[in-house]
Amino acid sequence: MFFKSSFDLSLSEFKLKLAEEGGTVMDCRTPLECSDGTWPDAVQADWNGGQFAGKAKTLDKNQPVYCYCRSGARSGAAVKYLKDQGFISVFNLGGYAALKG
Repeated sequence: MFFKSSFDLSLSEFKLKLAEEGGTVMDCRTPLECSDGTWPDAVQADWNGGQFAGKAKTLDKNQPVYCYCRSGARSGAAVKYLKDQGFISVFNLGGYAALKG
């Protein structure tokens, strides 16, 4: 289980970093979960549905990537996957509820 302290950025840190550096926000939730709303312009890449790896291949490994899911577990796995694939700057934002503020 992931706890708040295991997430890489707070909401305010994420917003500032995204505004200053740009990058891609990836929503690792299922389509049903995404129907409750998503971060603006987030790439929907269902971790459980096998979409994530294919969508990750389209990203620039030198640009920041910010991942979130429902609770932080899938986004944590996604961050590890991206780091293993050579992505330089990857962050686990935790759950979508925290992003909604």
